[in-house]
Amino acid sequence: MRQRYKPWADDYLKEKNHIALENPDLNKGKWNSVFGNDNPIHVEIGSGKGQFITGMAKQYPNINFVGIEVAKSIIVSTVQKVDEEGLDNIRLLNEDANDIRSLFADNEIEQIYLNFSDPWPKNRHEKRRLTYKSFLEQYQDILPNEGQIVLKTDNRGLFEYSLVSFSEYGMKLVEVNLDLHAIEDETNVKTEYEEKFSSKGHVIYRCKAKF
Repeated sequence: MRQRYKPWADDYLKEKNHIALENPDLNKGKWNSVFGNDNPIHVEIGSGKGQFITGMAKQYPNINFVGIEVAKSIIVSTVQKVDEEGLDNIRLLNEDANDIRSLFADNEIEQIYLNFSDPWPKNRHEKRRLTYKSFLEQYQDILPNEGQIVLKTDNRGLFEYSLVSFSEYGMKLVEVNLDLHAIEDETNVKTEYEEKFSSKGHVIYRCKAKF
């Protein structure tokens, strides 16, 4: 979906640079100092308008969350939510996650969330999928042993592809859920896409995998 251009986004992000960090690569290996504590750090790749990450931050105040979103016109919505709700355990990065190792040091992150990522359905685009082996190599570096990836999607093709990719990479499948909402998991924080798709009758899949 094309996002409406927001001419004020640059100035707003600069004003709120305590939330949307500039030059985040300078924080590599220093993220606990950024948050001012030694709490675990979780990363959401593709944080969208921020419903998931702000919900998680409120539900788990003793975990620090970093949201990565490449679209400036989208991330400003998350910054607004974080600012309005005074959530000090969230930092946001207006970055591309293709080289996530440039942002985080080895073993610096405890968990990664991949929520409704672009499925890139064409075979020639396989390497762009966030569960392709080259991405898993990067995740393995920044996660500790037993570090976990949590994937949610309504796309059956991406879900099945990811299960195979995780398994072939040698990861342990902790959860494979073919209808997340059927189990009524009260701890599940829904994304905007999740609410939209489930309201249309789409099944929501969730997988948890550990290295």
